[in-house]
Amino acid sequence: MDISVQNYAVAHLRRRPVTVETGGFVAGFDPATTSPAVNYATVLPGSRPGPADVAALIAAFRERGLLPRLEFAPGTAPAAEPALRAAGFTTEEEHVYLVCTPGTLTASSNQAGPVVEVPRTDAEFVAIDAALCAAFGNVFPASAEGAARLRRTEEEGGAVRFVRAPDGGVAGGAGVSAPAVGTCELWGVGTRPGFRGRGIASAVTAALTRTVFGRGAESVWLEYSGDGSRRVYERLGFRPRGNRLYLTLGEAPQG
Repeated sequence: MDISVQNYAVAHLRRRPVTVETGGFVAGFDPATTSPAVNYATVLPGSRPGPADVAALIAAFRERGLLPRLEFAPGTAPAAEPALRAAGFTTEEEHVYLVCTPGTLTASSNQAGPVVEVPRTDAEFVAIDAALCAAFGNVFPASAEGAARLRRTEEEGGAVRFVRAPDGGVAGGAGVSAPAVGTCELWGVGTRPGFRGRGIASAVTAALTRTVFGRGAESVWLEYSGDGSRRVYERLGFRPRGNRLYLTLGEAPQG
């Protein structure tokens, strides 16, 4: 599954407004934001980058004032990690990823639980962006650009789903990117602190997974943030299949 997930990562970054490919690396940039979660690179499976290739990748980030950063499955290009570490890249995070297929999905469409909705209006996309930022501790503040990216996800073949709060706002939500090479990434599963423990993450994850399977995806993958969330995903049919490594060089630019 590593190759499938890594090929997806390459295809996904090639959808960015700006793409730079150099020496076995693919970097995707969005000029609307400096967020390292949006502007990063990955590795072409089987590539063997050397010092000059890594230097060219670093330059592509530096000339844009961005943090050099990569996300990739290291087993798909074993020569890449040593070359990057030799240039000073260090581990930001390492994640186990989970995969669900139509054959392992356990959630049916008639299960009781929170009502999951499809966003339709600009106000709903803005509210989802704000709810997800709150769910993740406001590490990245809510913004018009964030809401616009959610809308683009929905409009360009992916999907965004949310559960409405009693006051009409958003209690929680998530998104899934448009499929590529048969798979897609489910991301941003978040619930506002005051609404946790009510099955919102499970309901949204199940709805998004069913949606992309209905569109022909062969699998869905995601990364989880702790044992509690992993148990939620495993109950829905997600299973551990590999590791992804995040490497960075230096610290994120200020401002």
